[in-house]
Amino acid sequence: MSLLASHPLFRSLFELKGNPRITVLTEVMFGIPYNLFAPFFSVYMIALGMNDQQIGSIASLGLVLQVFSALVSGAIVDKFGRRLTLFITDLLCWSMPCLVWAIAQDIRYFAAAAALNSLWRISLTAWTCLMVEDAEERHLVHIWTWIMIFAVSSAFFAPVGGWLVNRYGLIPALRGLFIFGFIVLSAKAIILYIFSHETARGVQRMEETKHRSLTDLLSEYRSVFFELLHSKPILAALSLMIIMNIYTTVSNNFWGVLFTTKLGFAESQISVYVALRSIVMTAGFFLLGPSLTNIRHYRIPLWVGFGTFVVSQALLVFMPPQSILWLSISVILEGVAAAFVNPMTESLLAVSMDSHERARVTAMVYVALIIVISPFGWIAGQLSAIDRSLPFALNMVLFAIGAALVWWIGRTITFSQSAQEEAQK
Repeated sequence: MSLLASHPLFRSLFELKGNPRITVLTEVMFGIPYNLFAPFFSVYMIALGMNDQQIGSIASLGLVLQVFSALVSGAIVDKFGRRLTLFITDLLCWSMPCLVWAIAQDIRYFAAAAALNSLWRISLTAWTCLMVEDAEERHLVHIWTWIMIFAVSSAFFAPVGGWLVNRYGLIPALRGLFIFGFIVLSAKAIILYIFSHETARGVQRMEETKHRSLTDLLSEYRSVFFELLHSKPILAALSLMIIMNIYTTVSNNFWGVLFTTKLGFAESQISVYVALRSIVMTAGFFLLGPSLTNIRHYRIPLWVGFGTFVVSQALLVFMPPQSILWLSISVILEGVAAAFVNPMTESLLAVSMDSHERARVTAMVYVALIIVISPFGWIAGQLSAIDRSLPFALNMVLFAIGAALVWWIGRTITFSQSAQEEAQK
């Protein structure tokens, strides 16, 4: 116990109180059901008669709809509070889509679920504000690291999904997993609502916006948008997050397709490699996390991470079919790269924002993010229809651009505890 208490990550976890503590600890309740069904999502769609282009179109449809939800998220979160908004939108954007996916028959069901799921951008703004607004800044990197750990380590349960697929068949197993997801995600929303409290800034914004309409609040976004455009730290963090979100869109929708078609592995084996990646990523968080405490020292971790990502994606593009060795190396490298990149990019964005306008700035950041990445679901679908490895060649190019961006950012921008002051320069 004393050894754990002395580890920087565990020490930070023990020191967390209130909203940061409950938001971190309940993340596992999202990660377990999500990692049970997510690895099989694209092959589930194919099993129900959809093709690569339709999968890509649904991904882009969800992203386009997210533009609207991200745009209104700041105003909604400010007017109705972080806590209540998070509770309602979590039920709408995660619990309800699980029910729709469970009974899906064709593309219409997935389009309806994508519309509901697009509300998760409102949920994300509320959740982020609830977690970080009352947190000490010295804990931010470790808070995001713990979020990644709980989310990723939940994928250790992914082989259970593979066993169910092998035992009952893909479609029946996934329908059952979506029902399980509905139950656990609903429970998570309820527990988080009960044990959290509105943040001090949230109470202040609710009072300030009590007698104002959402339309009136949205009219103020113009000034927030120009504030964002003039903030070099926010734009720098946003550019890195764009790359990571395109990669996530591509991998979430087409990794399973590549795995089962061009690489020639069985559907039930998907979860084994998802679990391997999660084990490596979790180990990386514990081994690398303690060194990622100073946000100003971000360049080396991001260079190493993006470089490792390039190699992992290159292996997917060029490896021969059914090569367990090369696929394992690719998955391991991907896990290591994510352990470097994910906590650091999230933390850079968190410290670059003015805490007094966090909800609205967060909303505008995600609007910009989604507008840029929304075509890439469709683009990846078109590439996959030509060759199943081409979406991952796209990832290689993006990660190379990311490494170059880190070099440019390091020469022109300084991140610090008062990074938002750059916006005034």
